[in-house]
Amino acid sequence: MTQQVGTAGVLTETQPAPIWRAFGWGVLGALVAFLINNALVVGWGAARLQDMFSVGVTAALQPILIYIVCIGAGAAASFMRPNESLRADANRIHEFNKYLVRSLFWAVFLIGVVDAAIAVMRVESVLGLFFSPETVREFTRSAFVAPLFHFPLIVLSFIIGARTKTLGFTWLALLIVGSELLIVFTRFVFSYEQALMGDLVRYWYAALFLFASAYTLYEDGHVRVDLIYAGRSSRAKGLLNTIGTLLLGLVTMWTILIIGMSGKTSIINSPVVNLEITQTGANGMFIKYQMAAFLAIFAATMIIQFVSYLFEAVADSRDEPGKREIVAAAH
Repeated sequence: MTQQVGTAGVLTETQPAPIWRAFGWGVLGALVAFLINNALVVGWGAARLQDMFSVGVTAALQPILIYIVCIGAGAAASFMRPNESLRADANRIHEFNKYLVRSLFWAVFLIGVVDAAIAVMRVESVLGLFFSPETVREFTRSAFVAPLFHFPLIVLSFIIGARTKTLGFTWLALLIVGSELLIVFTRFVFSYEQALMGDLVRYWYAALFLFASAYTLYEDGHVRVDLIYAGRSSRAKGLLNTIGTLLLGLVTMWTILIIGMSGKTSIINSPVVNLEITQTGANGMFIKYQMAAFLAIFAATMIIQFVSYLFEAVADSRDEPGKREIVAAAH
């Protein structure tokens, strides 16, 4: 068939790959179904998909239907564009993931700044100058701070993410360095230090490493234990990347999600539901529940990126034109 190239230089049509495209989009549909069902489990006590093995198919009919609809919709979306190339699909998925990660970086930046400012005012008893004693006491509860400040800032971040293009890795790393320097400066010059200062650094560190992992995969920047890979042809590398994505990448990320979000009391869901804070209490920032959610965000964004990576790998194994050249970074 005639090959077509889009405006971005990505091959849009080439030899069809219906099975691979249906599988990849089906995985994304399964991710959506998992997140929807998890919200229903946590918020309304709905049945989990795995409950079908213990309580029967009838009792778990709701999650079964959710998975069927979402996976079916994902697969159907691939069939609506039967001649779409794997590389075009990979690029489309990657661009969505970039928007998602970009918005999340804005969220941790804005929440970090605002929550740190609130924590300073709370620790230094400044809030009493502006609010009544009852309201000041409310500021010591994460259930008050999170809905009033954190959640609107998250919404704002996704709006900002739609209007900006930078991913923010460099700026967030710079902010972390600046925060560390501020801790050193205030500790040794003014003998002043608060728990919230360490909380802010850990918060931004966690976001930097977990959120940047998906883009690092796109740039092939993760450490690779290379025994047989480097000297292989492009087709052989594509085959190895396909096998690795299926057997290692996707399996590992799904394991994190399934174990971490297996119920209302699981290691990710429980802190988020309870808006958990650190043991420093009102002396620190109210962001521990978000750091638990970072693990789920890491796994979800990596699954999305692994699907994109899988499409690229299969296209390489088929020796399709339009391979994206990755320039080895010197930094």
